[in-house]
Amino acid sequence: MITLKNIAIYAVWTGATSLFCINSALAGLPIEHWTQASGVQVYLVQSPAIPMVDVQIDFDAGSRRDPAQQAGLASVTASMTSKGVLASDAKTGARREAALDENALSEAWADLGASFGGAASSDRMSFSLRSLTYPDLLSKATQLAARQLGEPAFPSAIWLRERATLNAALKEANTRPATLTARAFNLAVYGSHPYGFEMTEATLARISVVDMKAVYRTLVLPCRAKVTLVGAVNRAQADDLVTQLFSRLSATTKAAGAATSCPALPPVAEIAPLDKPAEQRIAFDSAQAHVLIGQPGFKRADPDYFALTVGNYILGGGGFVSRLTTQVREKRGLSYSVYSYFAPGLHAGAFTLGLQTRPDQADKAVQVSRDVVAEFVANGPLEEELKAAKDNLIGGFALRVDSNRKLLDNVANIAWNQLPLDYLDTWTQQVEKVSAADVKAAFARKLQPEKMVTVVLGGVAAGK
Repeated sequence: MITLKNIAIYAVWTGATSLFCINSALAGLPIEHWTQASGVQVYLVQSPAIPMVDVQIDFDAGSRRDPAQQAGLASVTASMTSKGVLASDAKTGARREAALDENALSEAWADLGASFGGAASSDRMSFSLRSLTYPDLLSKATQLAARQLGEPAFPSAIWLRERATLNAALKEANTRPATLTARAFNLAVYGSHPYGFEMTEATLARISVVDMKAVYRTLVLPCRAKVTLVGAVNRAQADDLVTQLFSRLSATTKAAGAATSCPALPPVAEIAPLDKPAEQRIAFDSAQAHVLIGQPGFKRADPDYFALTVGNYILGGGGFVSRLTTQVREKRGLSYSVYSYFAPGLHAGAFTLGLQTRPDQADKAVQVSRDVVAEFVANGPLEEELKAAKDNLIGGFALRVDSNRKLLDNVANIAWNQLPLDYLDTWTQQVEKVSAADVKAAFARKLQPEKMVTVVLGGVAAGK
């Protein structure tokens, strides 16, 4: 039994950065998958090199399900689960478990040298557990995580404090040019779709702990969960761990009258394609003009994923070897950095091209960038560009799975997007078989340079 807190903490945090065996990664990453009777879908990769386990729990409860007038609801709901747990009867024995406020909960995790917390992205509400796998420690960490997942207190007084802190952070962020540029860009690209919703002081004011509890009761159900585990546990141990994790949540949802089968969630509308170009010039007193150009892109499950990944490396994702860098920075000196990327999700996340430049060079930088994108979409990559991109991506693949944490992220991605279980095993093969024609066709299907949004912030004030 481990009793020294500092030893546990050291082991967890140093173990979290230990390298996953690269040779094993390249030889194959067996992913075990099964579904529990409660509906929880489990994905496991056994990694016995170090005595620890990383667990990620994902629910379809991200910000895409926020009401427009309560943007930020998913994010604050996930965050508030760490602010205390309710008192409850212990699941074994007659001892009653006392409530834990946020300080007591934090200290309990520190005593175990483990961690558990929640956060929300556009698509998911996720919870992560990290613990050593020594039996006594793992059991206690799992039980505490089960309480936090299943019996969060959502204390009203703490929410008022957190809301004030968030409002202060929003006010500060609103002084930054990057924040204002991104806000205008997202609104122009996504329109009324939830991907473009912005958390503000007004939307936070409309959120109460009652709303958080309602979201949690409706969306955070075992039958909606996808759980990914990477670490020193076998299938039987993993199955038992997951069962324990959901033991309190199951009781909570049944008590709230939830149906035993998962009720269907309402569909979220797709992002509307742009029908014409749009340009915004935003006055701002800054030394640099901030530029974003783009449009809705594609879903993560799109069959063009690999062609678009390879192609974007050539266009603007490859740093100093990309076309945008060559044309905008190297040949013309218009920007120190210029980039492009896709952000695919359950919906068509944006294609984004970004740069900063002197205000007097903004028009030229925008035009050159547009021309580079248009030419690439029209003609595709050169064979030498394609080979260099594939060599770099394939050569760097091992670094994508060289720690338990990275491997967890990748396997959770497979689970969430319903990708084949051999996705990581065949990743380099999928990249290798991409042709120049594949890239050209994929970009022609996804991008319409003549209809893109352009946002330029900074420089001469509007109307001057």
